[in-house]
Amino acid sequence: MADVQDQFSALLETLASPDNESRNRGEEQYNAIPIDQRLNLLLGSIETSSSTTLRAFAAILLRRLLTNSWEVFAVSPIETQNMFKLKLLELLKRETDESARKKLSDTVSEVARNLQDGEGNMNWDELLKFMFNCCNSGTAQHKESALSILNSVPDIFGSAQQNYMGLIKEMLFASLNDPDNPNVRFAAIRATCAFLTGLEEDEAKRFFTDFLKPMLKGVEDCVVAEDDDGPLKSFVELAEKLPKFLRPGLDQLMEFALRVIANTNFADSWRQLVLELVITICEAAPAMIRKKDKYIAPLVVQMLQMMTDLEDEENWAMEDEVEDVDSDENCVAAEAALDRLACALGGKMVMPHIIQAVPPMLQSKEWKHRYAGLMAISASAEGCKKAMEANLAGIVMACLPYITDEHPRVRFACCNALGQMATDFSPLFQKKMHDKVLPGLIHLLDDDAHPRVQSHTAAALVNFFEECPQNVLLPYLPNLCQKMQATLEKKTMELVQTHRKLVLEQIITTIATIADTAENHFTPFYQNFMPNLKYIMENANDKELRLLRGKTIECISLIGLAVGKEVFLSDAEQIMNMLLKAQTDDGEQLEADDPQVSYMISAWARMCKIIGPQFTAYLPVVMPPLLRAAQIKPEVTLVDSDDQVDEDEGWEFVPLSDQQKFGVKTAGLEDKNTACQMLVCYARELKEGFAGYTEQVVRI
Repeated sequence: MADVQDQFSALLETLASPDNESRNRGEEQYNAIPIDQRLNLLLGSIETSSSTTLRAFAAILLRRLLTNSWEVFAVSPIETQNMFKLKLLELLKRETDESARKKLSDTVSEVARNLQDGEGNMNWDELLKFMFNCCNSGTAQHKESALSILNSVPDIFGSAQQNYMGLIKEMLFASLNDPDNPNVRFAAIRATCAFLTGLEEDEAKRFFTDFLKPMLKGVEDCVVAEDDDGPLKSFVELAEKLPKFLRPGLDQLMEFALRVIANTNFADSWRQLVLELVITICEAAPAMIRKKDKYIAPLVVQMLQMMTDLEDEENWAMEDEVEDVDSDENCVAAEAALDRLACALGGKMVMPHIIQAVPPMLQSKEWKHRYAGLMAISASAEGCKKAMEANLAGIVMACLPYITDEHPRVRFACCNALGQMATDFSPLFQKKMHDKVLPGLIHLLDDDAHPRVQSHTAAALVNFFEECPQNVLLPYLPNLCQKMQATLEKKTMELVQTHRKLVLEQIITTIATIADTAENHFTPFYQNFMPNLKYIMENANDKELRLLRGKTIECISLIGLAVGKEVFLSDAEQIMNMLLKAQTDDGEQLEADDPQVSYMISAWARMCKIIGPQFTAYLPVVMPPLLRAAQIKPEVTLVDSDDQVDEDEGWEFVPLSDQQKFGVKTAGLEDKNTACQMLVCYARELKEGFAGYTEQVVRI
């Protein structure tokens, strides 16, 4: 048996090898071992290996195996199960390495979860006794193990919880007040937060109010140490679910939080996490915070100060490739927090402090302060809508001078503020402010030296015209179309000569929005745009231009819908043929994640509306990708919290526990939604012409 165990330990080392070929061979050998044997061999490696790394790795594999193959363990003889469970607790108790001990605690937690029956009964009495004994021992590591298990499985006491409530309180309270071991106190905060969130708020306040003082002290110690942010994250979850439990300690919490947020000696991640705690309380219990309104003004001031934390990037305004906003930056986190605060507490509570703090920022010689002041107006607009509406003209007039500010990022922020107000206050904003706002934005379209400002100006115009009454748009339409045509031609030439595309992508979307709002009034300008758009659609074939071509396809189809069949018919056949060619991408189907797919699906539906029954002839080409998109089934996965996952690949993850995260691949779900809407459109427009596809559609 020793030889078998030694061979298995060697196999584990192969599984951890950085060499892909060796690791793949190891995985084949590992997966070939029967599951019941693997369970015992992994337990044996934890018991016999002198390597802490190998013991921790074996514990991870054991937990994964139990998660995925519990039914194999569950049908093994009861004596075998009992021996396995006792050995697991014995190994946890004697483990001295912190990492391996944590992994073993996770494994014990996984077994405990699976041993709970549907009525909440825990079929592992030895574990409960083990936990109480560990918390009463003089060994800090044992206490941490027991608290880690409770944190992972807070309902571990099941239907007998009320019987154990006295012991639970005693165990947690003693750990929260451990005088010698901060790690025990931190583990106790995590466990207590997890346990309390499983209770009703009244029950938590009735039985555990005396816990709040040591919990707050522990959170403060954790923040000051800047080591383990787990207790603070647990406190955020507690604040979200049981905010009123915090009421007796709210003054202490808010005063400490404001000191941390203001203290730039703390790492940004800690300041942001403390800010997250405060905003979570505001969202979960706004009435409670409104009664403590003395904290709102300093909180707003600190968020505005964080919003000025910007890097001086010399080429920022000239970049053609714009990366996604980094949510880890102070300015981004604070802006999002201000938005949430305004939405949670409302304009009556927040707007007076914005009005007081922002004007001095706008008058500052520092561009970062002017930028932050304008972004604050954008961030608070949604939540302060009623309060801002009463003085909308004054706010807009305060912003407008900055559309010609000397610094490009301030001009960018001004466009952002105007665009956001156009969305949040439509159609009032368009009706009342068009003569003030549009001339400045149209003029800023000439800022060729700063493409990011130019692009954002075009985006602000999209916001303005999306909800703009047609009668407001029409007086501007001739000059606006002239400016759009000139910009389109200039940026198309730039694309050919320099491959720069940022402004072109956005200006095409702006043209589409104008056409959509103008409808048949766009007809006189049709020929001004269509030749250029067809040229881009036909020639934007490189992979990096897929989004540009997709936006162009969208624009052409929206213009066609606006001007109607009679005007569009002269170009319809050529455009339909280009669409067919684009869809097959040189004879091959477009990749599922190609950004053109969603644009094409919507464009085909518009084409159907434009040409009517004649569209039936195109269904054999149009329907296959549409049906594929409608049949998308999202991928799901369960991963360990320790695993590195790339959310940029279209995955979104939700933590299930300290050990695991549940992931859904959201990429494609929006396409599925659009495709289903398009199927409805085809059925409605083509009627009997769609009959041949009804059977396939009803099977989706």
